[in-house]
Amino acid sequence: MLSDAAIDWVIDAYTRGAVADEQMSALLMAIFLRGMTPAEIARWTAAMVDSGERFDFTDLRRAGKPLALVDKHSTGGVGDKITIPLVPVVLACGGAVPQAAGRGLGHTGGTLDKLEAIPGFTAELSKERIRQQLSEVGAAIFAAGDLAPADRKIYALRDVTATTESLPLIASSVMSKKLAEGARALVLDVKVGRGAFLKAEAESRELARTMVELGNAYGVPTRALLTDMNRPLGRTVGNAVEVQESLDVLAGGGPSDVVELTLALAAEMLDAAGIDGVDPADTLRDGSAMDSFRALVAAQGGDLNRPLPLGAATETVTASRDGMMGDIDAMGVALAAWRLGAGRAQPGEPVQSGAGVRIHRRPGEPVTAGEAVFTLYTDTPDRLPGALAELDGAWSVGENAPSTGPLIIDRL
Repeated sequence: MLSDAAIDWVIDAYTRGAVADEQMSALLMAIFLRGMTPAEIARWTAAMVDSGERFDFTDLRRAGKPLALVDKHSTGGVGDKITIPLVPVVLACGGAVPQAAGRGLGHTGGTLDKLEAIPGFTAELSKERIRQQLSEVGAAIFAAGDLAPADRKIYALRDVTATTESLPLIASSVMSKKLAEGARALVLDVKVGRGAFLKAEAESRELARTMVELGNAYGVPTRALLTDMNRPLGRTVGNAVEVQESLDVLAGGGPSDVVELTLALAAEMLDAAGIDGVDPADTLRDGSAMDSFRALVAAQGGDLNRPLPLGAATETVTASRDGMMGDIDAMGVALAAWRLGAGRAQPGEPVQSGAGVRIHRRPGEPVTAGEAVFTLYTDTPDRLPGALAELDGAWSVGENAPSTGPLIIDRL
């Protein structure tokens, strides 16, 4: 068992560069293979929080009142654009959201990559600017920057050492940034299924329980929803295409599953923040959530009046027969979007804002022969064959609609 002193030392030394990547890689592999005790996970998380600055926004006021600071984190999925409509919904209901968001790596998309598809939008905000924006607008979505710098280094090393799918390392990575960002309550969206980091429900449930315990022990009331990630969320996977779908939701439309999950998470966040007597669905009907999103985007330099980018090279996948759209494998669609340029293989690589996949027919919807079921977008035509290969076998058309489980599996 690692002692508290040993954990504190290795996290600090690795952050300072006194421990080499090769040495930390060996420790990460040992953790990956042997796991960690709850006490070790808690201390590892606390050491990563202490490796950088911890924001404190409790002194801020908006309209003369203390901010009801609450945040949400998703463990990563396919077509998971929920943060984009969720933050303005919570904002329109009276909540305040300081959200340190991430960039995509591997098959999962990153909130910052999606928002940066909006012309002019920046997520590189100073602490002073974040404080000002929280006071004036009520929300800020920003790159983690100096928050938990140990996690930034360890996360990059986990990716190249095949230790990403370690429950203790996932839990500590997520919670170190969230505990450092200054929210007073936290709601977690823990994904389950083929498009999630952890495929088995038992593993995802254990991850959710671990993160809830970490948050509560650290003095940040935390709760979690287990949600389905066997098929993509909504009808788009990529960057700008997901922003456009989020705008559709904020305008009162959009795919039913994106709306359902947005409102469910909003209700949890409002309850955690102590805000009652408001219906988050009203903000989509009356336009107040859209107004909040426009204010947030404008504060971060974005211009929603300019068109969102869309890849110039396209390919359409059509159905070969009449029938019902069968299941769509979230991982297959995610890898197709990644091949098109929507994601990255290494930290720091650029992504194409206009790359992505549009899903024309979702599971259970009728399909006719020759009808478009997917459209692929990229600015690099030679990426199309690889993306098409990833989609091959990831969908089907049959006689009957596939069986589907609930979108929200459980609440912890």
